[in-house]
Amino acid sequence: PPRSTLFPYTTLFRSSYTTNAKMSYTIVSENEADLRAGKISIKTPIAQGLLGKKVGDEVEITIPRGTIKLRIENISIA
Repeated sequence: PPRSTLFPYTTLFRSSYTTNAKMSYTIVSENEADLRAGKISIKTPIAQGLLGKKVGDEVEITIPRGTIKLRIENISIA
């Protein structure tokens, strides 16, 4: 079912402003994280920058390689 706000164990579909790529992530605990499976740890900079955000929000997140700008397209329960 759709959700309006990101929290742990939700899946988000996002698009990147720089590459226009669309991806999905599920925010999970550290020991469940598996980037190849699209599961990112709640402790990562990306997850921290997305928590509490809503569909349509545009966010800028600082990661080790620089800053990324994302738009949240959809949110659902994992």
